[in-house]
Amino acid sequence: MGVGHGGPVADARQPYEQAAGLLWASPWLVGFALFMLAPIAMSIYYSFTDYPLIESPLWVGLANYERLLSDERFWHALKQTCVYAALSIAGCVTLSLALALLLNQKVRFQAFFRAAVFLPTLVPLVASSVVWTWLLNSEVGLINRVLGLTGLATLLDVAGLAPAGGPNWLLDSGWAMAALVLVTLWGVGQTVVIYLAALQDVPAQLYEAAAIDGMGPARTFFNVTLPMISPVVMFSVITLTIGAFQVFVLPYVLFNAPGTARGGPDQVGYFYTFYLYDTGFVYQQMGYASAMAWVQAVLVMLLTGATFWVSRRFVHQRSD
Repeated sequence: MGVGHGGPVADARQPYEQAAGLLWASPWLVGFALFMLAPIAMSIYYSFTDYPLIESPLWVGLANYERLLSDERFWHALKQTCVYAALSIAGCVTLSLALALLLNQKVRFQAFFRAAVFLPTLVPLVASSVVWTWLLNSEVGLINRVLGLTGLATLLDVAGLAPAGGPNWLLDSGWAMAALVLVTLWGVGQTVVIYLAALQDVPAQLYEAAAIDGMGPARTFFNVTLPMISPVVMFSVITLTIGAFQVFVLPYVLFNAPGTARGGPDQVGYFYTFYLYDTGFVYQQMGYASAMAWVQAVLVMLLTGATFWVSRRFVHQRSD
């Protein structure tokens, strides 16, 4: 009588198959342990120490976390990051959804418009930030020149919102946040592509039923389109939240020149990750920086959990 697949022979080969699988996966497992798990464990330990990099870490317990409670620069950086996150997330979701709806229409040169919207995301972030530094220059920047030609600069001057030549985008703390959000909105191409794919996945029968019921475009959007793509919207909100609380490259390039908005703890260009970077690598207080990093991680996890909790009521889950 032959031995089936579940017999003694298969049982004897199973350890060898598992060993072979672990052997093939070992490069990833070793890399994950060395470059992910080990740094995570070390950062947890360092967050409870005074570690000036050039000396051995000294255990201080919860002193770093207690110091955060009275650190004015920390609270200012956290406040500015929260403001930026709220503005950029709302702006990105709204603009991306609007562009996706437009690009989902059957018009001439549809492929060109889709490529044009996605193209900015292919430009390296540092390079695009340098270009925006020139565009936002208050004296020779293209944006202020356009505002001057259209008369908007004069209106802003009359209203007392900006000088006669246009806003000092990178010098005035009142305009620095608007400049950063503007640059962020320029790179919404990836989110637009995700929304566009979600829109094309909405069943056509639902739109036909909405038309039979006499729904107009607005009611169709809020009663059919938005509920059907709500899981994708939730996904984008989570990813945008994580990215917003880790923003670093854009403000680092835009506000890194002396005298710009980055200049001090009371300036709008000073964000959470900015302060974390300065604390760890400029002031060489790696223990305090590690505590800040874990507060940031916990904050992002709490916001992500809150998003999932809210999604139970507002996100429509499709059942196929």
